[in-house]
Amino acid sequence: MLSSFKCKPLWIELQGLREEKGQGVAAIQTNFAQLAEYDEQFLRLGLLAERYFPEDPNTSLLKLRQLTELLAQHVATNVGAYVSTEEAQYELIRRLQDQGILPREIAQLFSEVRRAGNAASHALAGDHRTALAALKITWQIGVWFHRTFKDPSFKSGAFIPPRAPRDESDDLRAELARLTTELAEHRAVHYEVAQHLESTEAMLREAKDEQSFWEQMAVEAENARAALATRLAAQQVLTVTQSKETVAAFVAAANTAATAVHLDEAETRNLIDQQLRQAGWEADSATSRYAAGSRPEKGKNLAIAEWPTASGPADYVLFVGLVPMAVVEAKRKNTDVSGAVQQAKRYSRGFIPSEETALHPENWGAEHAYRLPFVFASNGRPYLHQLATKSGIWFCDVRREDNLGHVLNG
Repeated sequence: MLSSFKCKPLWIELQGLREEKGQGVAAIQTNFAQLAEYDEQFLRLGLLAERYFPEDPNTSLLKLRQLTELLAQHVATNVGAYVSTEEAQYELIRRLQDQGILPREIAQLFSEVRRAGNAASHALAGDHRTALAALKITWQIGVWFHRTFKDPSFKSGAFIPPRAPRDESDDLRAELARLTTELAEHRAVHYEVAQHLESTEAMLREAKDEQSFWEQMAVEAENARAALATRLAAQQVLTVTQSKETVAAFVAAANTAATAVHLDEAETRNLIDQQLRQAGWEADSATSRYAAGSRPEKGKNLAIAEWPTASGPADYVLFVGLVPMAVVEAKRKNTDVSGAVQQAKRYSRGFIPSEETALHPENWGAEHAYRLPFVFASNGRPYLHQLATKSGIWFCDVRREDNLGHVLNG
Protein backbone atom coordinates (compact mmCIF):
# COMPACT_ATOMS: atom_id res chain seq x y z
CA MET A 1 0.00 0.00 0.00
CA LEU A 2 2.80 2.40 0.74
CA SER A 3 5.09 1.35 -2.08
CA SER A 4 4.98 4.77 -3.72
CA PHE A 5 6.48 6.26 -0.57
CA LYS A 6 9.42 3.92 -0.34
CA CYS A 7 12.73 5.76 -0.44
CA LYS A 8 16.32 4.68 -0.17
CA PRO A 9 16.60 3.94 3.56
CA LEU A 10 18.45 6.65 5.44
CA TRP A 11 20.65 4.17 7.29
CA ILE A 12 21.99 2.83 3.97
CA GLU A 13 23.19 6.29 2.98
CA LEU A 14 24.74 6.76 6.40
CA GLN A 15 26.32 3.33 6.25
CA GLY A 16 28.31 4.65 3.29
CA LEU A 17 29.64 7.44 5.48
CA ARG A 18 30.78 4.84 7.99
CA GLU A 19 32.61 2.87 5.32
CA GLU A 20 34.31 6.03 4.03
CA LYS A 21 35.51 6.99 7.49
CA GLY A 22 36.68 3.49 8.35
CA GLN A 23 36.90 2.54 12.00
CA GLY A 24 36.08 4.78 14.93
CA VAL A 25 32.49 5.46 13.91
CA ALA A 26 30.10 6.23 16.74
CA ALA A 27 27.25 3.74 16.39
CA ILE A 28 23.66 4.44 17.32
CA GLN A 29 20.62 2.25 17.65
CA THR A 30 17.06 3.39 17.26
CA ASN A 31 13.58 2.15 18.01
CA PHE A 32 12.32 3.44 14.66
CA ALA A 33 14.58 1.76 12.08
CA GLN A 34 11.75 -0.18 10.42
CA LEU A 35 9.90 3.05 9.58
CA ALA A 36 12.60 4.09 7.09
CA GLU A 37 11.06 1.60 4.66
CA TYR A 38 8.11 3.96 4.24
CA ASP A 39 9.61 7.42 4.34
CA GLU A 40 12.94 8.85 5.48
CA GLN A 41 11.11 11.57 7.37
CA PHE A 42 9.75 8.96 9.78
CA LEU A 43 13.25 7.84 10.66
CA ARG A 44 14.60 11.40 10.87
CA LEU A 45 11.95 12.46 13.37
CA GLY A 46 12.37 9.28 15.42
CA LEU A 47 16.13 9.68 15.57
CA LEU A 48 15.86 13.35 16.51
CA ALA A 49 13.34 12.58 19.28
CA GLU A 50 15.76 10.05 20.79
CA ARG A 51 18.73 12.38 20.33
CA TYR A 52 17.07 15.40 21.99
CA PHE A 53 15.77 13.39 24.96
CA PRO A 54 18.77 13.84 27.35
CA GLU A 55 19.18 17.62 27.00
CA ASP A 56 15.82 18.83 25.66
CA PRO A 57 12.79 16.65 26.47
CA ASN A 58 10.45 19.40 25.27
CA THR A 59 11.86 19.24 21.73
CA SER A 60 11.84 15.44 21.92
CA LEU A 61 8.09 15.58 22.55
CA LEU A 62 7.60 17.96 19.63
CA LYS A 63 9.39 15.56 17.27
CA LEU A 64 7.29 12.65 18.52
CA ARG A 65 4.12 14.63 17.94
CA GLN A 66 5.28 15.40 14.40
CA LEU A 67 6.11 11.74 13.79
CA THR A 68 2.75 10.45 15.02
CA GLU A 69 0.94 13.11 12.99
CA LEU A 70 2.69 11.85 9.85
CA LEU A 71 1.93 8.22 10.70
CA ALA A 72 -1.77 9.05 11.12
CA GLN A 73 -1.78 10.95 7.83
CA HIS A 74 -0.18 7.99 6.07
CA VAL A 75 -2.85 5.71 7.49
CA ALA A 76 -5.50 8.06 6.09
CA THR A 77 -3.94 8.16 2.61
CA ASN A 78 -4.03 4.38 2.38
CA VAL A 79 -7.78 4.20 2.84
CA GLY A 80 -8.55 7.29 0.74
CA ALA A 81 -9.43 9.34 3.85
CA TYR A 82 -6.67 11.96 3.78
CA VAL A 83 -7.71 15.64 3.72
CA SER A 84 -4.57 17.74 4.13
CA THR A 85 -1.68 18.41 6.47
CA GLU A 86 -3.77 21.29 7.86
CA GLU A 87 -6.31 18.93 9.46
CA ALA A 88 -5.81 18.87 13.22
CA GLN A 89 -4.48 15.59 14.60
CA TYR A 90 -7.39 15.43 17.05
CA GLU A 91 -9.93 15.62 14.23
CA LEU A 92 -8.05 13.12 12.07
CA ILE A 93 -7.75 10.54 14.85
CA ARG A 94 -11.40 10.96 15.82
CA ARG A 95 -12.51 10.63 12.20
CA LEU A 96 -10.41 7.52 11.54
CA GLN A 97 -11.69 5.91 14.74
CA ASP A 98 -15.33 6.80 14.02
CA GLN A 99 -15.03 5.26 10.56
CA GLY A 100 -13.68 2.04 12.05
CA ILE A 101 -10.31 2.48 10.34
CA LEU A 102 -8.20 3.04 13.44
CA PRO A 103 -8.59 0.60 16.36
CA ARG A 104 -9.70 2.35 19.55
CA GLU A 105 -6.65 1.35 21.54
CA ILE A 106 -4.30 2.63 18.81
CA ALA A 107 -6.29 5.86 18.62
CA GLN A 108 -5.78 6.15 22.37
CA LEU A 109 -2.01 5.88 21.95
CA PHE A 110 -2.00 8.49 19.19
CA SER A 111 -4.05 10.79 21.43
CA GLU A 112 -1.66 10.38 24.36
CA VAL A 113 1.33 11.50 22.27
CA ARG A 114 -0.75 14.34 20.80
CA ARG A 115 -1.69 15.54 24.28
CA ALA A 116 1.91 15.47 25.52
CA GLY A 117 3.14 17.14 22.33
CA ASN A 118 0.56 19.89 22.54
CA ALA A 119 1.55 20.64 26.13
CA ALA A 120 5.18 20.83 24.99
CA SER A 121 4.25 23.17 22.15
CA HIS A 122 1.78 25.52 23.83
CA ALA A 123 2.86 25.48 27.47
CA LEU A 124 6.56 24.68 26.97
CA ALA A 125 5.90 21.65 29.19
CA GLY A 126 7.67 18.35 29.06
CA ASP A 127 9.98 16.64 31.51
CA HIS A 128 12.11 13.55 30.97
CA ARG A 129 9.51 11.23 32.47
CA THR A 130 6.83 12.47 30.04
CA ALA A 131 9.23 12.31 27.09
CA LEU A 132 10.29 8.75 27.95
CA ALA A 133 6.67 7.63 28.17
CA ALA A 134 5.92 9.25 24.81
CA LEU A 135 8.99 7.60 23.26
CA LYS A 136 7.82 4.17 24.39
CA ILE A 137 4.26 4.78 23.18
CA THR A 138 5.44 6.10 19.80
CA TRP A 139 7.69 3.05 19.47
CA GLN A 140 4.63 0.84 19.92
CA ILE A 141 2.68 2.89 17.36
CA GLY A 142 5.56 2.42 14.91
CA VAL A 143 5.61 -1.33 15.52
CA TRP A 144 1.83 -1.48 14.98
CA PHE A 145 2.21 0.55 11.77
CA HIS A 146 4.87 -1.80 10.36
CA ARG A 147 2.91 -4.93 11.27
CA THR A 148 -0.22 -3.48 9.68
CA PHE A 149 1.31 -2.42 6.36
CA LYS A 150 4.15 -4.84 5.73
CA ASP A 151 5.12 -7.53 8.21
CA PRO A 152 2.44 -8.97 10.54
CA SER A 153 5.03 -11.18 12.25
CA PHE A 154 7.57 -8.40 12.82
CA LYS A 155 9.58 -8.90 16.03
CA SER A 156 10.52 -5.56 17.48
CA GLY A 157 12.73 -6.78 20.30
CA ALA A 158 12.98 -4.84 23.54
CA PHE A 159 12.74 -1.05 23.74
CA ILE A 160 16.14 0.64 23.37
CA PRO A 161 16.35 3.25 26.17
CA PRO A 162 17.70 6.68 25.19
CA ARG A 163 20.81 8.19 26.70
CA ALA A 164 20.21 9.29 30.30
CA PRO A 165 20.16 13.02 31.15
CA ARG A 166 22.82 14.39 33.47
CA ASP A 167 20.33 15.41 36.18
CA GLU A 168 18.16 12.30 36.12
CA SER A 169 15.85 11.78 39.10
CA ASP A 170 15.82 8.60 41.18
CA ASP A 171 12.59 7.45 39.51
CA LEU A 172 13.91 8.12 36.00
CA ARG A 173 17.21 6.43 36.82
CA ALA A 174 15.34 3.35 38.02
CA GLU A 175 13.13 3.28 34.92
CA LEU A 176 16.06 3.61 32.51
CA ALA A 177 17.96 0.95 34.42
CA ARG A 178 14.96 -1.39 34.16
CA LEU A 179 14.68 -0.80 30.41
CA THR A 180 18.41 -1.36 29.95
CA THR A 181 18.18 -4.64 31.85
CA GLU A 182 15.23 -5.78 29.73
CA LEU A 183 17.16 -4.94 26.57
CA ALA A 184 20.22 -6.87 27.77
CA GLU A 185 18.11 -9.88 28.72
CA HIS A 186 16.38 -9.85 25.33
CA ARG A 187 19.69 -9.68 23.50
CA ALA A 188 21.08 -12.52 25.55
CA VAL A 189 18.20 -14.67 24.30
CA HIS A 190 18.19 -13.33 20.73
CA TYR A 191 21.90 -12.80 20.19
CA GLU A 192 21.98 -13.23 16.41
CA VAL A 193 19.07 -10.83 15.86
CA ALA A 194 20.74 -8.27 18.11
CA GLN A 195 23.98 -8.55 16.16
CA HIS A 196 22.11 -7.93 12.92
CA LEU A 197 20.36 -4.88 14.33
CA GLU A 198 23.62 -3.45 15.59
CA SER A 199 25.24 -3.80 12.15
CA THR A 200 22.33 -2.17 10.29
CA GLU A 201 21.88 0.64 12.79
CA ALA A 202 25.53 1.79 12.91
CA MET A 203 24.96 5.11 11.21
CA LEU A 204 26.93 8.02 12.60
CA ARG A 205 30.15 9.71 11.59
CA GLU A 206 33.13 9.71 13.91
CA ALA A 207 32.41 11.25 17.28
CA LYS A 208 33.99 14.58 16.30
CA ASP A 209 31.43 14.93 13.47
CA GLU A 210 28.38 13.95 15.53
CA GLN A 211 27.14 17.46 16.27
CA SER A 212 27.23 18.55 12.65
CA PHE A 213 25.45 15.34 11.66
CA TRP A 214 22.51 16.04 13.97
CA GLU A 215 22.35 19.66 12.92
CA GLN A 216 22.18 18.60 9.28
CA MET A 217 19.50 16.02 10.04
CA ALA A 218 17.36 18.63 11.82
CA VAL A 219 17.61 20.93 8.79
CA GLU A 220 16.71 18.09 6.44
CA ALA A 221 13.71 17.15 8.56
CA GLU A 222 12.41 20.71 8.39
CA ASN A 223 13.03 21.01 4.66
CA ALA A 224 11.31 17.70 3.93
CA ARG A 225 7.93 18.80 5.29
CA ALA A 226 6.66 20.44 2.09
CA ALA A 227 7.79 17.59 -0.13
CA LEU A 228 6.12 15.06 2.13
CA ALA A 229 2.81 16.95 1.99
CA THR A 230 2.97 16.72 -1.81
CA ARG A 231 3.57 12.97 -1.67
CA LEU A 232 0.66 12.51 0.75
CA ALA A 233 -1.69 14.35 -1.60
CA ALA A 234 -0.48 12.24 -4.53
CA GLN A 235 -1.05 9.02 -2.60
CA GLN A 236 -4.57 10.15 -1.68
CA VAL A 237 -5.40 10.53 -5.39
CA LEU A 238 -4.29 6.94 -5.99
CA THR A 239 -6.22 5.42 -3.08
CA VAL A 240 -9.44 7.45 -2.94
CA THR A 241 -11.14 4.97 -5.30
CA GLN A 242 -9.95 1.84 -3.47
CA SER A 243 -12.45 -1.01 -3.24
CA LYS A 244 -14.30 -1.79 -0.04
CA GLU A 245 -12.44 -5.10 0.04
CA THR A 246 -9.07 -3.34 0.10
CA VAL A 247 -10.12 -1.06 2.93
CA ALA A 248 -11.59 -4.00 4.83
CA ALA A 249 -8.30 -5.89 4.47
CA PHE A 250 -6.45 -2.91 5.95
CA VAL A 251 -8.89 -2.66 8.87
CA ALA A 252 -8.47 -6.37 9.60
CA ALA A 253 -4.67 -6.05 9.53
CA ALA A 254 -4.78 -2.96 11.75
CA ASN A 255 -6.97 -4.69 14.34
CA THR A 256 -4.82 -7.82 14.34
CA ALA A 257 -1.68 -5.73 14.85
CA ALA A 258 -3.39 -3.78 17.64
CA THR A 259 -3.90 -6.95 19.70
CA ALA A 260 -0.10 -7.43 19.80
CA VAL A 261 0.71 -3.95 21.14
CA HIS A 262 2.73 -4.25 24.34
CA LEU A 263 2.48 -1.65 27.09
CA ASP A 264 4.60 -1.98 30.21
CA GLU A 265 3.40 -0.96 33.66
CA ALA A 266 4.72 2.61 33.39
CA GLU A 267 2.95 3.19 30.05
CA THR A 268 -0.24 1.66 31.42
CA ARG A 269 -0.13 3.98 34.44
CA ASN A 270 0.23 6.98 32.09
CA LEU A 271 -2.93 5.98 30.24
CA ILE A 272 -4.86 5.40 33.47
CA ASP A 273 -3.63 8.74 34.84
CA GLN A 274 -5.07 10.41 31.75
CA GLN A 275 -8.39 8.57 32.11
CA LEU A 276 -8.61 9.67 35.74
CA ARG A 277 -7.87 13.28 34.80
CA GLN A 278 -10.60 13.17 32.16
CA ALA A 279 -12.99 11.98 34.88
CA GLY A 280 -12.14 14.95 37.10
CA TRP A 281 -9.40 13.60 39.37
CA GLU A 282 -5.97 15.12 39.92
CA ALA A 283 -3.75 12.19 38.95
CA ASP A 284 -0.05 11.68 38.30
CA SER A 285 1.12 8.29 39.52
CA ALA A 286 4.80 9.21 39.13
CA THR A 287 4.66 12.17 41.53
CA SER A 288 1.37 11.87 43.44
CA ARG A 289 2.45 8.84 45.46
CA TYR A 290 2.08 8.05 49.14
CA ALA A 291 5.83 7.38 49.48
CA ALA A 292 6.55 10.77 47.91
CA GLY A 293 4.47 12.51 50.56
CA SER A 294 1.13 12.88 48.75
CA ARG A 295 -1.81 13.04 51.11
CA PRO A 296 -5.52 13.89 50.72
CA GLU A 297 -6.47 17.57 50.93
CA LYS A 298 -9.75 19.27 51.70
CA GLY A 299 -11.47 20.61 48.61
CA LYS A 300 -9.52 18.43 46.15
CA ASN A 301 -10.31 15.24 44.26
CA LEU A 302 -6.99 13.39 44.40
CA ALA A 303 -5.89 10.04 43.01
CA ILE A 304 -2.94 9.01 45.20
CA ALA A 305 -0.83 6.11 43.99
CA GLU A 306 0.57 3.24 46.06
CA TRP A 307 -1.51 3.95 49.16
CA PRO A 308 -0.64 1.40 51.89
CA THR A 309 -3.29 -1.06 53.05
CA ALA A 310 -3.29 -4.22 55.16
CA SER A 311 -3.20 -6.20 51.88
CA GLY A 312 -0.31 -4.23 50.38
CA PRO A 313 -0.14 -0.92 48.49
CA ALA A 314 -3.19 -0.08 46.36
CA ASP A 315 -2.31 1.21 42.89
CA TYR A 316 -4.61 4.21 43.43
CA VAL A 317 -6.95 5.41 46.13
CA LEU A 318 -9.39 8.14 45.07
CA PHE A 319 -10.07 10.81 47.70
CA VAL A 320 -12.85 13.38 47.75
CA GLY A 321 -11.31 15.80 50.19
CA LEU A 322 -10.15 13.62 53.10
CA VAL A 323 -12.66 10.86 52.36
CA PRO A 324 -11.39 7.75 50.52
CA MET A 325 -14.05 6.80 47.98
CA ALA A 326 -12.57 4.14 45.72
CA VAL A 327 -9.67 1.82 44.95
CA VAL A 328 -8.30 1.44 41.42
CA GLU A 329 -6.24 -1.65 40.56
CA ALA A 330 -4.00 -1.06 37.53
CA LYS A 331 -2.99 -4.05 35.43
CA ARG A 332 -0.69 -4.45 32.47
CA LYS A 333 -2.23 -5.18 29.09
CA ASN A 334 -3.31 -8.79 28.40
CA THR A 335 -3.99 -9.35 32.11
CA ASP A 336 -7.47 -10.46 33.19
CA VAL A 337 -8.88 -7.09 34.24
CA SER A 338 -12.20 -8.48 35.45
CA GLY A 339 -10.37 -10.73 37.91
CA ALA A 340 -8.39 -7.77 39.22
CA VAL A 341 -11.58 -6.43 40.76
CA GLN A 342 -11.08 -9.02 43.50
CA GLN A 343 -7.69 -7.53 44.33
CA ALA A 344 -9.26 -4.07 44.53
CA LYS A 345 -11.84 -5.48 46.93
CA ARG A 346 -9.06 -6.76 49.19
CA TYR A 347 -7.58 -3.26 49.30
CA SER A 348 -11.00 -1.85 50.21
CA ARG A 349 -11.27 -4.32 53.08
CA GLY A 350 -7.70 -3.63 54.15
CA PHE A 351 -7.82 0.18 54.13
CA ILE A 352 -6.21 1.41 57.35
CA PRO A 353 -7.75 4.42 59.15
CA SER A 354 -5.41 7.29 59.99
CA GLU A 355 -5.44 10.89 61.13
CA GLU A 356 -4.86 11.94 57.52
CA THR A 357 -8.16 10.51 56.31
CA ALA A 358 -11.83 10.73 57.24
CA LEU A 359 -13.46 7.33 56.76
CA HIS A 360 -17.18 6.85 56.22
CA PRO A 361 -19.09 6.21 59.45
CA GLU A 362 -20.17 2.76 58.22
CA ASN A 363 -18.69 -0.16 56.36
CA TRP A 364 -20.47 -2.07 53.59
CA GLY A 365 -21.02 -5.48 52.09
CA ALA A 366 -21.10 -8.91 53.64
CA GLU A 367 -20.24 -8.67 57.31
CA HIS A 368 -19.59 -4.95 56.75
CA ALA A 369 -16.10 -5.80 55.56
CA TYR A 370 -15.58 -3.04 52.98
CA ARG A 371 -14.32 0.35 54.11
CA LEU A 372 -14.37 2.01 50.66
CA PRO A 373 -17.63 1.79 48.69
CA PHE A 374 -16.32 1.52 45.11
CA VAL A 375 -13.62 -0.56 43.40
CA PHE A 376 -12.23 -0.37 39.86
CA ALA A 377 -9.75 -2.33 37.75
CA SER A 378 -8.22 -1.24 34.43
CA ASN A 379 -5.26 -1.75 32.13
CA GLY A 380 -5.88 1.54 30.33
CA ARG A 381 -7.19 -0.30 27.29
CA PRO A 382 -10.57 0.64 25.73
CA TYR A 383 -13.21 -2.05 26.03
CA LEU A 384 -13.10 -4.60 23.20
CA HIS A 385 -15.89 -7.16 23.02
CA GLN A 386 -13.56 -9.82 21.61
CA LEU A 387 -11.24 -9.28 24.60
CA ALA A 388 -13.97 -8.71 27.15
CA THR A 389 -12.16 -9.68 30.34
CA LYS A 390 -8.81 -8.19 29.24
CA SER A 391 -9.96 -4.69 28.35
CA GLY A 392 -12.09 -1.85 29.59
CA ILE A 393 -12.70 -0.42 33.06
CA TRP A 394 -14.28 -2.94 35.42
CA PHE A 395 -16.27 -1.70 38.38
CA CYS A 396 -18.11 -2.94 41.44
CA ASP A 397 -20.25 -1.09 43.96
CA VAL A 398 -19.52 -3.10 47.11
CA ARG A 399 -22.16 -1.40 49.26
CA ARG A 400 -24.47 -4.33 48.50
CA GLU A 401 -23.15 -7.85 48.68
CA ASP A 402 -25.21 -9.00 45.67
CA ASN A 403 -23.62 -6.40 43.35
CA LEU A 404 -21.35 -8.02 40.77
CA GLY A 405 -18.32 -6.59 38.97
CA HIS A 406 -19.04 -5.44 35.41
CA VAL A 407 -17.38 -3.48 32.65
CA LEU A 408 -18.36 0.18 32.33
CA ASN A 409 -19.93 1.42 29.13
CA GLY A 410 -17.45 4.17 28.23
